[in-house]
Amino acid sequence: MIDIKNIIISKLQEFFKAANFDKAVLGLSGGIDSAVVYAVAVEALGKDNVLPVLLPSMYSTSHSVDDSLEMIKNIGTAYEIIPIENVYKEVLKSLKPVFHDAPFDITEENVQARIRGLLLMAISNKQRRLLLNTSNKSELSVGYGTLYGDLCGSISVIGDLYKYQVYELAKEINKNGVIIPLNIINKAPSAELHPGQKDSDSLPDYKVLDPILCAYLDEKKTIEQIVAAGFDETAVQRTAKLVNASKFKSSQLPPLLKVF
Repeated sequence: MIDIKNIIISKLQEFFKAANFDKAVLGLSGGIDSAVVYAVAVEALGKDNVLPVLLPSMYSTSHSVDDSLEMIKNIGTAYEIIPIENVYKEVLKSLKPVFHDAPFDITEENVQARIRGLLLMAISNKQRRLLLNTSNKSELSVGYGTLYGDLCGSISVIGDLYKYQVYELAKEINKNGVIIPLNIINKAPSAELHPGQKDSDSLPDYKVLDPILCAYLDEKKTIEQIVAAGFDETAVQRTAKLVNASKFKSSQLPPLLKVF
């Protein structure tokens, strides 16, 4: 069985050496993806060289902040907390004459992601740290990410891992003791960009999505072949549509750390 964790650690070390950097920064959201990236980055670079930054908004749940702080305590790095609510309100205030009274939609969600990207890149520049992207292959494949927001970074650490593989890696990281709090592993994935949001509001459930993506992207099967294999036709059609509609983002993604 392929040793995903050690491959990522080794290749991350090689990337930083080639780039002549030794320090990293990342946004720590309280979700599984950033938690996994944080853990492997610390193993690769050392805990004194990795800075997690919490960027809560008014939509962030208290457990996301608490879970992140618990993980930081488990690992023992320095960290920063930069609430984005005031910045977000000022941006919307500036845009109000242009937006008029248009209702809340994905635009306001993307503004939050882009504020976070701006702040993380500012820290990256000022402290000479490479920003680690925390998006997984499932999200990247279907365009579930914001250009110039949560898709920014110097390297995509887990961009070659489907969501189910991220969970497997989390269990491997916790094999000898809890590093990633169990609540991070067990709770429903969410971008927390509006009240009560879950990834499954916008995507098929990952247990459905990942096998379809594997068949469509890795095995190069047609929609008809995937449906014939027993997958729900609506889910397959929807997944294929999401993949094809998001290809314009692929050329603007950070370099991918290849595992497979």
